[in-house]
Order: sequence, then structure tokens, then C-alpha cells
Amino acid sequence: MKHDPSIRRQVLRGIAHNRTPGSHFAGNFLDISFDQVASGDTRLSLEAGPHCIDADGQADTGALAMLADFALATSIRAELDPATRLATVSMTLELSDAPRTGVLKAAATLHGFAGRGYGRVGRSRVVISGGAGEIGFGSGTFMILKPPPNVTLYPMPHRRHGDAPPPVIAENELRPDEMRILRHAEAMLDRAAPGRESFLRHFWGFLPRQNPAGASCAMMNGPHVGNRVGHAQGGILLGLAAATASCALPSSWALTGISGAFISPGEGSVLRARSTILHHGRQTSVIRTQVTGRNRRRVLEVMTTHAHRQS
Repeated sequence: MKHDPSIRRQVLRGIAHNRTPGSHFAGNFLDISFDQVASGDTRLSLEAGPHCIDADGQADTGALAMLADFALATSIRAELDPATRLATVSMTLELSDAPRTGVLKAAATLHGFAGRGYGRVGRSRVVISGGAGEIGFGSGTFMILKPPPNVTLYPMPHRRHGDAPPPVIAENELRPDEMRILRHAEAMLDRAAPGRESFLRHFWGFLPRQNPAGASCAMMNGPHVGNRVGHAQGGILLGLAAATASCALPSSWALTGISGAFISPGEGSVLRARSTILHHGRQTSVIRTQVTGRNRRRVLEVMTTHAHRQS
């Protein structure tokens, strides 16, 4: 099947950027731009290109959640050692019906800390906007943790759009883990089809199925969705829950709010999301989604709200 060659180039670009330590492939692949970093005014942006849009041409909810997650954490890390490990504790997003197209901008502000030393929690807020106005706003809390044993963390690179591109890597120079990412991307490019599920949904594994109680989804874990310490990235997990919850309802329903509590690291070869409809009214619906990982351990609990679109 014919597909957009720019997506494959974006994957290779992400792999090349990932050779600079400090971030992870998923962030490098989305090509998030660190336009300004300060605790009182952090500004990040993301271009909604072919690599990260839904079938309807808008930025995928998972990409939006990851942009928000990055902005919230960056505003907190601006007050800390730049290599500090942060774990998402909770995150909320309230969404408007503004189109998620063009360059999406996230403006975040630190709102202080609670506690001391390792285990201390930072709090921040974010507003996300696009060319048509405000897309949503939200908040997040992040815990300061020690690096895992035998893992060295480096400062997060603050690349901006317009910076020099990474050196080109020949395919025969790819390491085994890098080759696995590329081959996975190529396979998903062959499966994605215009007007149906997008490349990103296939690539990340956001392919839920509806069932009588709601919906479920199984997402393969790996370096294509991992964070700096090898666990599934928090924004991607929130996007998985949002995609699964949305699948539980007809397409005439719009996602309006996401509230997630992160319980344990996203570990295991497969992460499973299960959504249950708690309320299905004429105008609003509420869905609970649970994400589990290795040994069925709970990773994330999410509540989403949905509104019926007027015809």
C-alpha cells in the first residue's frame, strides 16, 4: 500500500536524535520543540504533521497528551537539576472542540513543590492552543525519584524547530534496538489506510475494540513508546486510555475531559486498557479506564467525560 514517505523519514530522524542521551525515542519522534524553558514560563510546540495525526487530520489525542506531559514536567524540571528523574503522579486535561491542526503550543507554569528530597512532588499547569484558539488546559503532579540502579540520566536536550538536523544514519549502521523500531514502523505504515486508523494509532498500538461493557485495547510495550528509564511514557499511557474510552462510545461523542492517576510504572511486554461505561446519558457520558501491565499490576486509573455532538 502506498504511504507517505515523510513518516519513515521522521522515524529515522527520531532514531538519530535519540543517540543524544537525555530524552527518549517517542519524544524525539514527535519532534517536540522547547521554545522557552523557565519555571514561570515554559513554552513547547509540536507540528501536527502526517506522523502524528488521526484519520480526521487532527493531532492524535496521545500526541496532545504527550505534549502536555512534556510541558508540565519541563516547567518543574526548570527549578531542578536538568537531569532529574520525574515520574507522573497525576494529570488532567479539559478539552475544547477547537481543531488540533497546525502548530500546537503548550504554555506551562510551575505551581510549587510539596515535601522534601526524593519523593517531593512538583505541581504545574498547562494551556494548549492552536491556530483556532485554545484546545485545552490541564494540570499535573510529578514526583522526584532516584534513577533506577545502573541507569545514568542526562539532561533533557532542549531542541527547537529550526535547529540543525541530526546526522544522517545509514540503515546498515542502525543498532538492533533501532532496527526494531524502524521495522515496526514500516509494518505499521503498510497497515494504516487513509480514512481509517492513522499510522500513529498503529505505531503506538491505539487500536481498541468495543465490547458490551465498553472497550479494551492491548498495546505492545517497547522502545517506541518507552521513557528514559524504559517504562511506557506517561503521556502515551494517558493517550491509550483516552483512545480506549472513546472507542466505547459512538463517533458522535466527543472527549471533553481526562483525569488520570498513575499507580505503578508501565512495565511488561503488553499494557492492557479496559474501559467501562459508568454513565451514558443523552448529553454526557462518563467512562472509567484501567491500564494494567506485568502480572496484571495496575498502572493507571483514568476517568473521562464525553459530550454528545449536536447534529
